[in-house]
Parts: sequence; C-alpha cells; structure tokens
Amino acid sequence: MMILSELAYWESTSLRVVGGLAAVLLMAGTLVYIHLFKLVSFMQSRLGPMETGPYGSLQLLAEVGKFLQKEDIFPRKADRFVFAAAPFVILMSTFLLVVVVPGGPDAWFIDSDLGIYLAMAVSSVSVIGILMAGWGSANKYSLMGGLRATGQLIAYELPLILAVVGVVIQAGTMNMQGIVLAQADGSIFGWSGIGNPFLLTQAVGFFVFMIAMQAELTQSPFDMPVAESELVTGYMTEYSGMRFLMFFIGEFATAGVFSAIAAVLFLGGWYVPGIDSASNAFNVIGPLVMLGKVVFLSFLVFWFRFTFPRFREDQLQKLAWKFLIPIALVNIVATGILKVAF
Repeated sequence: MMILSELAYWESTSLRVVGGLAAVLLMAGTLVYIHLFKLVSFMQSRLGPMETGPYGSLQLLAEVGKFLQKEDIFPRKADRFVFAAAPFVILMSTFLLVVVVPGGPDAWFIDSDLGIYLAMAVSSVSVIGILMAGWGSANKYSLMGGLRATGQLIAYELPLILAVVGVVIQAGTMNMQGIVLAQADGSIFGWSGIGNPFLLTQAVGFFVFMIAMQAELTQSPFDMPVAESELVTGYMTEYSGMRFLMFFIGEFATAGVFSAIAAVLFLGGWYVPGIDSASNAFNVIGPLVMLGKVVFLSFLVFWFRFTFPRFREDQLQKLAWKFLIPIALVNIVATGILKVAF
C-alpha cells in the first residue's frame, strides 16, 4: 500500500481494479475446481473431471472456452438493455465486496472505517441484477425465479446484517481491519494465546450468518429461485454464452467473498496465533491464511448444498422471519449487555 500511495490516483486505482478483478476470478476458479469438480466428486465416490490436464486441472479453462464460443442470444421480446446489463450488475456487486476484505496489515484495496457497512450495502445490489434478469428475459419462468429470489434475498438480508451487528458491538468498530485486530490482540479471560476469535463469543451470530449466507447465495436448500425441476434454472433460463458464464462466475466468486467476510468476522481473518499481528510477515502469508479459511468455510456451503433437500417457499420464509431474526436479535441484546458488564 505504501507503493500505491506514491503513485498517481489513476495509477493506484487502475492497479486496485485489476487486483480486484484478479481476486474475483481466481477465487471463483479455485472454488469451482476444488469443490465442484473434485471435493463433491470424492464425497460421492467419483473422480470428477480427469481428462483435461493433470487430474482434470485444466477442465475449467475448457469450460470457459466452450462458453466463449457459444452464440449470445437475445429473446425476441426481451428488453435488450436490461437483459444485457443484469449479469454485469451482479458481477459488479461481487467486485465491490472484494475491495473491503483485508489480506494483511498493509494488504488491502481500501481501508474504510465503514468497511462492513459498505459490504452489507453493496451485497444488496445483486438483488437488483437478479430482478433485472428475470424481468428483462420476457420469460414467465425467469420472472418467477426473479421474484422468488427478490423475496428470499430481502428476507435473509435481515438476519445476515443482524448477525454482523453482534460482531461490530464486540469489536467496537465497523472497520474490517479493526475487526481482525480486535480478535488478534484480544484475550479470553486474560489469556491471549490465540487472541479472541469471535467464533467463540459470537457462535450464535456465526450460525445465523452462515445460514443467511447460504440463502443469499441461493444454494441448496435455498435454491428456490433457480429450481431446475420447477423453473428451468429460473432467472438464468434465457441466458447463453458469455452472459451465462458471468452468472456462473458471480455465483462462485460471491460464495468465496462471503466466506472471506465470514472469516474476517468470526475467524480472525488473515491472523494466525503465534505471530505478532503487526508483523510484515502477514502481508505475505496473510492472503494464504485467508485463502485457507475461505476454502474451509466455502466447503461448508457446498457440503450443505449437496446434502440437504430443497425447502418449500413457506418453510424458507418461516425460517428467516420466525427463527433466524429473533435469534439474531437476542444475540445482539446479550452481546450489548455483556459488553457493558465486562
């Protein structure tokens, strides 16, 4: 970051944009290969792709090449501008989430005092992109998928944000870097051997956050908006070629970014015990530590995706409004009381 501060504004901004795009694409590709191609295959006693590259390592590049060669089709009655812009809106939402996630003491894109607030705000933008895709397609299945997604994402944004509030109260800051340092430099009953990872004190918040995150990603059992047996992939029904690929990238990149946010909030982010949190070593190993935590948390997401059956719409809404939101509110009250008392 010191090097970037010496550059002109347009130069530092361009480097941050390129770095953010690289982070989004690398994260999406890593999760697709590790989880979708290999891990889930092993869980189901299969090998997954094995022919393209060593152990199928180049299969993802082959898939991308296939999508790039496909024709970009617009439905006859579609709103061409809205239809074309929808995947860009969703991908931009994911990119804006990446820029607030720190990877080390000095390894960050932007260091905002309202970092987690910004993350929660821009995560809502994807709802607009999904609704644009459903409406712009001029397809009844797409429109139903878009409406389902809108209702689901609005319902589960509330417990997602409420789960974050407990962490913010305990850390005393909304700065993402500050939340990491609060865990790294904290202590448990006077013992600071492992810091104070909020996973221990905010276990309820972590539980609520992970469930709400699963729903925000529209992953099973919360995949009503793209239910293949009912809506033929919902709001993505009419998309092909590059635009469908952008939805695919956005899905896995968003899973990775939300896992990174969860790692920052509950697992100490780039910090590992045993090294001074101010050490420059974390600017090198910090991104690798974050990657390890992201892979672990995203594994939980895809494990649940391939394990649980799909909820009915009424079950899905009932879980959010009758269970997760009250639990998150109780967690906030308890955190506030304990914060004042101790």
